[in-house]
Amino acid sequence: MARVLVTGGAGFIGSHVADAFVARGDQVLVVDDLSTGNEDDVPERAELERVDVVDADSLAGVFSSFGPKLVCHLAAQASVTVSVERPERDLDVNVRGTFNVCDAARRSGAPVIFASSGGAIYGDGAPLPTPEDYPPQPLAPYGASKLAAEAYVATWGRLYGLTNVVLRLANVYGPRQTAAGEAGVVAIFSERLLQSKPPPLRGDGKPTRDYVHVADAARAFVSAAEGRSAGTYNVGTGRPTSTAKLLALLQEAAGTKLEPSREPLRSGELQASAVEVTRIGEELDWHAEIELAKGLRETYDWYRKLR
Repeated sequence: MARVLVTGGAGFIGSHVADAFVARGDQVLVVDDLSTGNEDDVPERAELERVDVVDADSLAGVFSSFGPKLVCHLAAQASVTVSVERPERDLDVNVRGTFNVCDAARRSGAPVIFASSGGAIYGDGAPLPTPEDYPPQPLAPYGASKLAAEAYVATWGRLYGLTNVVLRLANVYGPRQTAAGEAGVVAIFSERLLQSKPPPLRGDGKPTRDYVHVADAARAFVSAAEGRSAGTYNVGTGRPTSTAKLLALLQEAAGTKLEPSREPLRSGELQASAVEVTRIGEELDWHAEIELAKGLRETYDWYRKLR
């Protein structure tokens, strides 16, 4: 049993990561300011400290008291739109916050597994699926902040001899995702279908993304922890799916045939994204297991049961 600290562990992906380590038998501490996270999603067998990663002193105190042996860092400002409107917020949370986490982890001698972006990092024009070695060309401050944070994670690992890992997550979907942010397109579509309202289809449904189930994404953190080697890895399926196809699959799961509303892409949004996953398969023996249509059916059923 290890002591695992999960920042952002009350959030959509972070709570599933916390679940995965609790299930492994680890002692888990969730650090979350609950600005977007949900306390009810924190595993019952995990502890919760309400702390903002931007608050270096409070964060250092939590690390000192808990003494983690592993840190999974998922706390972030994750909205592309907010990053364009308030880039200074991204700078505070995603860059300064990551620096604070890396430095606190360094004092504890704990490696960091960092949740980065597999789409916003690479930008448009990248080969599809995009390998980890492709030069990043982010379109929005969000991607730039994640790229800067990656640099701190990797540098602190080299400087202090820690096996820090960067996981570039594709578009993660699944239970607990909210419709509040633009990244949660599955949640947004599901909510509209359940309300019998037209789902918003941006860019005529042509933009593509690599959709990976949250349970698979959470397993990637465990695989990285057990791999015990530093590196940068994409986490996805390697397959692009258009938003029009995604909506069609969800309508099939819901048994609906609603005509979507048409909306333009917003500033900073990508036209196409999918990540190459050969490296993580070969080095960490991780592969996405949940097929998209099945995952969408199960996710839609989860939203339906909430109503």
